[in-house]
Amino acid sequence: MPLTSELTLASSPRAAADARRWVGDICRRLERHDLVECAELGVSELVANAIIHARAPYKVRVRGTASHPRIEVVDGSTSPPVPPPGPIAQDDLDLLLTFGRGLSIVAQCAVAWGATIEADGKIVWFEPAQEMREEPTAEWVMDVHDQLPPEPLSEAALEVRLIGMDVPLHASLSRQYGELRRELRLLSLSHQTDYPLAGDLTSMFASFERQFPDSFREQVRDAEERGAPRVDVAFPMVREASPIFVTMTEMFDVADAFCRAERLLSMARTPHQRSFHNWMLGELINQLDGSEAQPWPGVPDDHSASQAG
Repeated sequence: MPLTSELTLASSPRAAADARRWVGDICRRLERHDLVECAELGVSELVANAIIHARAPYKVRVRGTASHPRIEVVDGSTSPPVPPPGPIAQDDLDLLLTFGRGLSIVAQCAVAWGATIEADGKIVWFEPAQEMREEPTAEWVMDVHDQLPPEPLSEAALEVRLIGMDVPLHASLSRQYGELRRELRLLSLSHQTDYPLAGDLTSMFASFERQFPDSFREQVRDAEERGAPRVDVAFPMVREASPIFVTMTEMFDVADAFCRAERLLSMARTPHQRSFHNWMLGELINQLDGSEAQPWPGVPDDHSASQAG
């Protein structure tokens, strides 16, 4: 089953030791004793590096699955880390017992590693190896998510409306979607051979996002800031976007199946998220085809996971 665990760290010299112990315990609970040494060494280095060079908040996460766990260290700085320049000397064992030496040890402890730069900070991550390498040969991946500008609107753009949109449910779906998008970007960058479709899906998702104008995001963000449970939004959209939404409706179902089969490390949409997502995409498709807007009906209390198939 997919896993997501998170620990908030204090801004103190104890942070690296706390993270090391916490990550080691999770690996043992997952019965991945083969990863404990590399997981502990790698997370110690990343946390120490964050405390020295970045700023709060500091968090450590373990995400993915027992088969493919990924360790992430989050900080509040958008400055990218500097990857190691090449092999490092190891004169004695004491070098391995110190932390804050930079990122060379992480590269030695990892199958793959890198960083995601976001608007309010960064995530430095690694997938722990079963044994430490003599040289920092793991592939380094830099992931900067620059949101592309919306597609230009033609004079024939239509106004579409989403009536009674569930604001908290949309927010939770946006977080889930963001994790899925990031997962696909990382796979397309670091595991293209194993996941050849990741790059194509990333491009499709980028095209999907560009169909939504800034006015849509602004209305939703305003409703979230006001704490509104529901909101009506209206925004322009071109008819040519409809086939993209039809395709993406199918692609989101495929992504859910991949997540449940642990071929992706993200969580699948919950049944409530899927119902809301299908309503939203269906409204866009139908209205661009000339139908009248229909309000979000909500989710019955007995809506179960069996309806997600």
